[in-house]
Order: sequence, then C-alpha cells, then structure tokens
Amino acid sequence: MMRMGVAYDTGDYYHSIAWLEEAVGLFRLSYGSWNPEDRSSLEDALDHLAFSYFMAGNISHALSLSREFLHYDPSNRRVVRNVAKYEKLLETGTVTSVEPLRRPNSTRLQNRDAYEELCQRPGGQQALEHLPQLGCSYETNGSPYLLLQPAKKEMVQIRPYVALYHDFISDAEAETIKGLAGPWLQRSVVASGEKQQKADYRISKSAWLKDTAHPVVQTLEKRMAAITGLDLRPPYAEYLQVVNYGLGGHYEPHFDHATSRKSPLYRMKSGNRIATLMIYLSAVGAGGSTAFVHANLSVPVLKNAALFWWNLRRNGDGDGDTLHAGCPVLAGDKWVANKWIHEHGQEFRRPCGIDPQD
Repeated sequence: MMRMGVAYDTGDYYHSIAWLEEAVGLFRLSYGSWNPEDRSSLEDALDHLAFSYFMAGNISHALSLSREFLHYDPSNRRVVRNVAKYEKLLETGTVTSVEPLRRPNSTRLQNRDAYEELCQRPGGQQALEHLPQLGCSYETNGSPYLLLQPAKKEMVQIRPYVALYHDFISDAEAETIKGLAGPWLQRSVVASGEKQQKADYRISKSAWLKDTAHPVVQTLEKRMAAITGLDLRPPYAEYLQVVNYGLGGHYEPHFDHATSRKSPLYRMKSGNRIATLMIYLSAVGAGGSTAFVHANLSVPVLKNAALFWWNLRRNGDGDGDTLHAGCPVLAGDKWVANKWIHEHGQEFRRPCGIDPQD
C-alpha cells in the first residue's frame, strides 16, 4: 500500500489509479472471506480511488466508486457529501470531457516502458531468443561443502551472467532469517552522492544481520561462499541484508554497484560490489519479479531459490546490462536476503580476462 500512497500523495494519479484498481479488484475477488481488516482496507482503497478519478476528471466513475463505498459504510458523512457533490457536477454539466490519463514525465527513470512491460510478463517469461542458452546442472563448484548436496543451478542468462539456484535454503532457515530481521526492520534507503536517504522509487523495509546473529546465518554464509567461490569474510562482503516488500513494495531500476566515486560504497575501502546473491525467502501471490531492463529478462519470485549475478566485468567496469528492478508486489508479502560481495579479496577467485574489454 505504501507505493500507492506515494503516487497518490505526489499527485501521480496515472499510477495511483492503476495500483488502486488492482487492489480493489483483489478485494472484490476475495469477497466472502474478508476479515475486518480487509473491509477497512477496501474502504480506504475505494475512497482513494474515487478521489483519484475525480482529480483525473472522471466524475462519473468517482461517483460510482463512492456509492460502492457507501454500500459498506453508509454512515460515512464525508463520502455522502462527496456523492452529493459529484451528482451536482454531473447534473450541471460542469465537466464536459475527460482528458486521458498520462504518465508523468520522469527525468530519473528513462526506462519506464521497458521496466513496466517486464513486470507485467506472466510468470517472469523471457524473450524466446534467450531460451536456447538456458541449461540446468548439479554443481559442486569445486567445494567439499557441496559434495553431498550439489547446488541445483539453472543458467538464466549468459550476458549478463545470471544464475538461479533452486532450493538454496529450507523453509525453516527462511523463517529463522525473517524472524531475526523482523524486529530491526526500518524504511530502506538509497545512496545519494555521499549520503543515504529515503526515496519513493524504493519502497521496502530492511535490516542487516551479522553472521554471528544466529547459527543459521553462519551456515548460510558458508553455503553462499561455496556456491559463488568468493571470499565472503569481512570486509570483502557486506552483512546479510533482509528486505521486506509489502503490497505495492518495489525498487525501480537501479545498479547494485556504485556508479560514482562519491558513493558510500567506496568509503568501505573494499572496492566496488563485484557480485550480488539474492535469496527469495517467501512466495508471493502476484508480482515481485526481478527485472533486468537492458537484458529484457524477468525472473519470478521462487521461494527458497537464490539469484546470482556479476555486477562488474572482469576488467572492473560496471556492467550496464545489470540494470535491474524489484517489480511491485501485487499480492502477498515478499521477503529477500541480499549478499553484496566486493572486489577486494576476489583477485585470484575471479581474475581479469585476456581481453581488456571483458
């Protein structure tokens, strides 16, 4: 609901209407199994949706939604007044035409169309031209840790390199990690120059877990090191970041690696983020895919799986094809755990290639 609120509060009715229509539709589908909180949430969504349509100039639909609201709460005086106002506007013909809703201009996000198209793909489908490159295998990555239980690897994309590891964690481990992080969750922030701040293009809550927080986290650290073949000891990798995306939660297209020397990442003195390992700790009803915008790739939420990709090329340059996004959650609650691994300590584990451009 937070993403809807951001769009609504900033007057972005193009997106608030789309989100609120989705929410109202989901509540209507579940009619008959509501609890008191569901009814209250539906009323809030109808109220905001009606006003959004009013501000967009569609008075007749604002009236229809307000009347639907009164079906559930006929004593709400404010909505009763709104109904009377909308009826009067329609009777007097004050509103003669309705302008089509237009997406607001965004100087920050220039890939909006591709991003939204990827997020709307059912089941995180890929473009057909990528399918011949896919493959699955059991791998030990040369680690004794994986000899008895090899990793179930699915090669999702060659360039950028994106791999999906199925059944990476157990249900019990996922619940433990969520339980450890829960009390410490705070609104997620983004890097802005040399500072970190909240942003309406990243709507989630997050917390950080040290490997000493619990034996499950220590075990997970060993498993991540074995699968990636990288050195995850401090300061070569960051603590485990646990993120919760509620309904409407999302993270618009961004890079995990720093694109400016002013980034707080460089103050860590361990180099840029060379790779990302992201674990899906939960399933979702709809939405929440990880979309790689330039690669035309969308990976759906698959509970207990881990998604791995290289952020940097072998020459140390950022890989522009790793521009990615956490698509909005349309139904359910999405939990992920991120492990960001840095350059230093990996020199002999992922050496430079022969080609300086690689």
